[in-house]
Amino acid sequence: MRLVEGTRRLGVVRHYGFRVVVSSFFADIFKGNALNNGLLPLTVSDAFLAEILAEIAANNNAKFEVDLEAQTITILSSRHSERFDIDAYKKKCLMNGLDDVDYLVSLAPEIRDFETKRQ
Repeated sequence: MRLVEGTRRLGVVRHYGFRVVVSSFFADIFKGNALNNGLLPLTVSDAFLAEILAEIAANNNAKFEVDLEAQTITILSSRHSERFDIDAYKKKCLMNGLDDVDYLVSLAPEIRDFETKRQ
């Protein structure tokens, strides 16, 4: 029941337009569920997280840029950036708006070709 409730909450987060959550740590279960729901759990260093929080405290309209392709997050006012890691498969899915099923469906022609050659 908890997993379903957690997944439902992540769907609500996405519904309200959040695409990224930033922290210095995420539990594996949260990270996996977030990625499966199209939400990027972005892990930064403790020091960079402190900079982000200080920026938000100083400016309610603070702006940040996440470049998934380059795997960077930038505090726009200071242009200070930090790189983040993401699994290559999940990165591809997020960049193309695919979940795991959509990704497999996108491979259908390759799967058919493989099966044809195997017979």
